Amino acid sequence: MSSLSCGIVGLPNVGKSTIFCALTNAAVESANYPFTTIEPNIAVVEVPDLRLNKLAKLLSSKKRISTTLKFVDIAGLVKGASKGEGLGNKFLANIRETDAIIHVLRCFDNDNITHVDGSVDPVRDKEIIDIELQLKDLESLNNRIEKVKRTAKSGDKEAIREKEILQKAIEFIESSNNIRSIELDIIEMDKYLEPLQLITSKPVLYVCNVDENCINSTNHYVESVKSLISKEGANLIVLAAGIESEINELDDYEERMMFLDDLGLDVPGSSKLINATYDLLNLQTYFTAGPKEVRAWTIPKLSTAPQAAGVIHTDFEKGFIKAEVINYNDYISYKTEAKVKEAGKMRVEGKDYIVKNGDIIHFLFNV
Repeated sequence: MSSLSCGIVGLPNVGKSTIFCALTNAAVESANYPFTTIEPNIAVVEVPDLRLNKLAKLLSSKKRISTTLKFVDIAGLVKGASKGEGLGNKFLANIRETDAIIHVLRCFDNDNITHVDGSVDPVRDKEIIDIELQLKDLESLNNRIEKVKRTAKSGDKEAIREKEILQKAIEFIESSNNIRSIELDIIEMDKYLEPLQLITSKPVLYVCNVDENCINSTNHYVESVKSLISKEGANLIVLAAGIESEINELDDYEERMMFLDDLGLDVPGSSKLINATYDLLNLQTYFTAGPKEVRAWTIPKLSTAPQAAGVIHTDFEKGFIKAEVINYNDYISYKTEAKVKEAGKMRVEGKDYIVKNGDIIHFLFNV
């Protein structure tokens, strides 16, 4: 499947571009004033997966190919963005094109780094962004309902139902809610709201940007955000953009690991963020493995074997016969495919099989 995109949003100077650089090892201008990022910076990054490395080592594979995600660094939003303030219309259009939102919140004090609103308050900052996104969605909903009303007046049942759904969505947002939390039949959601590409319907991950002192603990800013988002059922991760920037400057792998160890970290925060985003998008990985190549493939969770095969090539899905499946842990335990077979741990699955995260699969198909 094509690489899905995640938009990194937040107010100016909260650490978005620094985090983007850490994710991508890219050099993006990051300065102490608003609107450093004007055009969105876009990068495709590998999804870290130790399982891929272990399989490649076990099989002495010549090539190792990771699965990927696309990240978009969207310029800092400000109050009034929905009305075009601070190049708001352009920025909001960029967010609309992404599949998920990574919302960065500043959760540290530093007098040397200007805050666009003069003080550090991540709860206020979140609400500012929420309001701007909600206002933009209201604009889309109101434009649509005006068109539907005319058809509904003629007694068209489909239009009448759409009008009811749109009205419910409008009232929900007007009560300061995001569409991702609305309770609607999933079929009607897909039918009436999905085509509008509502920004607040996108899944969101909150990133609390802290200083070095809090990377292994918390602070009152982080706790206030946790309390606020608990009602949304949203996830949160904590990282220090400044530390990620320092890690990025170290070219040597051993140096990076020593630096992380000194900080009491196992992996960089950027790796945690990538994997959390992968999960946010409801994705999972399966592998194809051999001496020539070990490769990770991205599929939505609950994909069937033919659908997983189709990610490699549409012919694999059309002509699917069966799938030979090995559990990742079994492969690691027995070390070779032959020994896995001897132990009776290779399964043959049909078209109804739901692929599990980490499955190693060989597809048989007929073109």
